[in-house]
Amino acid sequence: MPNSNTIGYLGRSSDWLFRTLAIVTLLSLFAGIATELYVLAGIPVFLLLAYMCLVDFRKVFFLLLACIPLSTEIYLPNGLATDLPTEPLMVGLMLVYLVYVLVNSRRLNSGFIKHPVTLLVLLHLVWILITTVSSQLFVVSLKFSLAKTWYIVVFYFMAGSILKEVKDVKILFWIIFIPLVLTILYVWSRHAPYGFSFKKVSGVLDPFYRNHVNYASLLALFFPFIWFARGWYRTWSIRWWGLGLSLVFFLLAIQFSYTRAAYVALILALGAYFVIQFRLMKYVLGLGLIIVIFGVMDMLSNNKYLEYAPNFEKTITHVEFDNLVEATYKGEDISTMERVYRWVAGMHMSIAEPFKGFGPGNFYNFYRSYTVSSFKTYVSDNPEKSGIHSYYLMTLVEQGFPGLIIFLLLCLVPLIKGEMIYHRTKDLDRKRIIMLLLLSMVIIDALLLINDMVETDKVGTFFFMNMAILVNMDLAAKREK
Repeated sequence: MPNSNTIGYLGRSSDWLFRTLAIVTLLSLFAGIATELYVLAGIPVFLLLAYMCLVDFRKVFFLLLACIPLSTEIYLPNGLATDLPTEPLMVGLMLVYLVYVLVNSRRLNSGFIKHPVTLLVLLHLVWILITTVSSQLFVVSLKFSLAKTWYIVVFYFMAGSILKEVKDVKILFWIIFIPLVLTILYVWSRHAPYGFSFKKVSGVLDPFYRNHVNYASLLALFFPFIWFARGWYRTWSIRWWGLGLSLVFFLLAIQFSYTRAAYVALILALGAYFVIQFRLMKYVLGLGLIIVIFGVMDMLSNNKYLEYAPNFEKTITHVEFDNLVEATYKGEDISTMERVYRWVAGMHMSIAEPFKGFGPGNFYNFYRSYTVSSFKTYVSDNPEKSGIHSYYLMTLVEQGFPGLIIFLLLCLVPLIKGEMIYHRTKDLDRKRIIMLLLLSMVIIDALLLINDMVETDKVGTFFFMNMAILVNMDLAAKREK
C-alpha cells in the first residue's frame, strides 16, 4: 500500500520500472559518449524525476527547495534567461500538480481555496492575465505571465498541499538551511583572499547568485527561520547551539554582502516583532501608507521632485562602503540616483497609462521616452536591461492602479491577518512558525521597495510559500479552537 505521506498518482513501485531505468541509464551513457552529446546522460535523471512525480511529488518539491540556494542563472539566445535547475523543476511540478488537481478535485481543501489570502493571490494572477491581453507588447507579457503562473501554482498551491504541519516546516527549514550554508562557505572561500572587501563582493558570488543584493536578500529573509528554529530544540542541545552559532554566521554573511537594503530590512523586522506582539500592525501599516501617499503628492506638487535632481559629475560609483553610505544620504551614489532616474520615468508612465499599464514585463521596453534628463547618471544607458528597481512602482507601471492596489493588499492583508492568527494560536510551535513567516514577509516587502525580485527564485519562492504556510497555520488554529 502507498505510504500515507505520499502525494502522487502511483502507490507502489514495480520491479520492471527499475529494470527499465537501469537499461535506459546504460543506453544513455553509451549514446552520450558515442555521440559526444553528453546531455543525453541526463535522460535517466529526467525519467527518475518523472517517476517520482507519479509516485510522490512531495519528494520532488523538496528537491526543488534544496536547489533554491544552489540555482544558477543561465542566459539564452534572444535575450532570454532561466534559472537551473529550479525553473525546469517548477514547470514540471506545475504540470504535475494541475493534473493532480483535475484527478483529485474532490479531495482539495476547500478552506484553503476560500481563504481571503488565496482569493487575493488568484485576483493578482487574474489581473496579470487581463493586462497581458491588453499589453502593448503581448509576447513579452505572456512570458512574464507564464513565469508568474508556475511560481503561484508551485509555491502557493502545491506548497499549501504539502506544508501543512509543523513537521513539514521543519523539513523545509533543514532542506534549505544546509545548502544555503554551503553557498555562504563557498562565497567566503572566494571573498576571504580579498579581505572581504566591498569592491570584490559582486565578483565572488558566481555561479549561485546574480549579484550581492540577490545574495543578501535570501540571507535576510531566511534569518527569522533560523532565529525561531532554535525553539524547536531543547536548550543547550547540539542543534540549539548549532543554530545559535549560525545566527552569528548569517549576520556576518549579511554584513560582508554590503547590501544596505538587507540591513534596513532586518531592522524593520526587529521592530515588526514588537508591533505584532502589541497588536499594532494595522495601525503601523495605515500610518506608513498615509506617509507614502502624502510624500508622493508633495513631490508631484509644482514638480517639486525636480529639486532633487543629482549633480551628474558628482554622482559616481564608490569602491569603499563607508563612502557609499555617505554618498547615499548626499544623493551622490550612482546606484541610488539611477533608481530615482527610473522611478521618475515610472511615475510619468503611470500617468500615461493609469488603468491597465503597459503590460507585465514591459517597463524596460517603454521607459526611455518618459525619463527626465536632469536625473540621468553615468549608467543610464542600462546595457544589462535591468528594471525599475521597485516592485510596487513596477506593478503600477505595468499593471496600472488596479494591479498596484491588488498587490498592496496581497502584501498587507497577510500581515494583518497573520497578527490575528498569531494571537489566536495556542500551540507554541505553530506560534513560532507564524511569527517567523510574518517577519520574513516584512523583510521581503521592505526589500521590494527598492528592488524587483518577486520573479527570482531566491525571493519569489518565499513570497508565495510563506503565505501558503500562513494560511495552513490559520486553518490549524481554527481547528484547534
